[in-house]
Amino acid sequence: MGIIDISRNNATVADAVLVIHGGAGTILEENLTSEREALCHSGLRAALERGYGLWQAGADALSIVEATVRVLEDDPIFNAGRGAVLNDQGVAELDASIMRGVDRMAGAITGVTTIKNPITLARAVLEKTPFVFLSGVGAEELAATLEEIEIVGQDYFFTDERWKQLQAQRVSNSVSLSEDNKFGTVGAVARCKGNHLAAATSTGGMTNKRHGRIGDSPVIGAGTWAEDATCAVSATGHGEFFLRAAVAHEIAARMRHAKEGVAVAANTVIHEELVAMGGSGGVIALAANGEAALPFNTAGMYRGVIAADGTIATAIYGKP
Repeated sequence: MGIIDISRNNATVADAVLVIHGGAGTILEENLTSEREALCHSGLRAALERGYGLWQAGADALSIVEATVRVLEDDPIFNAGRGAVLNDQGVAELDASIMRGVDRMAGAITGVTTIKNPITLARAVLEKTPFVFLSGVGAEELAATLEEIEIVGQDYFFTDERWKQLQAQRVSNSVSLSEDNKFGTVGAVARCKGNHLAAATSTGGMTNKRHGRIGDSPVIGAGTWAEDATCAVSATGHGEFFLRAAVAHEIAARMRHAKEGVAVAANTVIHEELVAMGGSGGVIALAANGEAALPFNTAGMYRGVIAADGTIATAIYGKP
């Protein structure tokens, strides 16, 4: 494949096997140091390489997206897992969801505070319970029974950067000073060698959010969707709007009912439907034929793609 160009905010890629994002918002070159920019690119690349290694080994799509998101959750540069933002009580309150395209099985968790890798607990809900969505104490009680779930204290999630962001927003009495804080999320969409799809999304939500607030990331159909007949989607944006628009499902519905391709469907939802409502953010969307779209209506979105031949591209800023 050679070169992938995802510099444009409505970029379309052919023959993709894994697409990721690390959040969308007011991400401007003048606001990022060269050191931080390099950390973002290296973090995205590490996640892509981890997922691609599994793809090469013949792993299923669900395993690929889970492992990829775990890398991003473990990287404090992103707003998920280790680097999650803090709510109005100074607590990292985490959400995640995962969905398998072959049978539309899904798992999601919200409001957990002791789970090192929330995406792995979301997968456990999918595979080991008859439920789709668990919250708070109930989700953490399930985690305590599972060997594969690592339990940690709040000190694991704490970073000086997130604490400073919270203090700044407390002073201004705001939920978020910038879209970059508000919209931080990580996600992955993948297709395995059998051309089955999966999607996964994980987040710490908004800085200084009211405790108990739930955004779109753990909600199947809003922040995450996967079905082999259409596409896999992971969203990042102002969750209240993504919930109201059922963004992830809306993209798939346009493909199913209007027979649109993944790029047309994703761009229409992000640049037209969401904008008309006043919402901001972006998505990554991948069809079973390998066509991927990465539209966003903000100044930037941390994003990356790897193709079947191993070609990698990562990008941060938006281009006209």
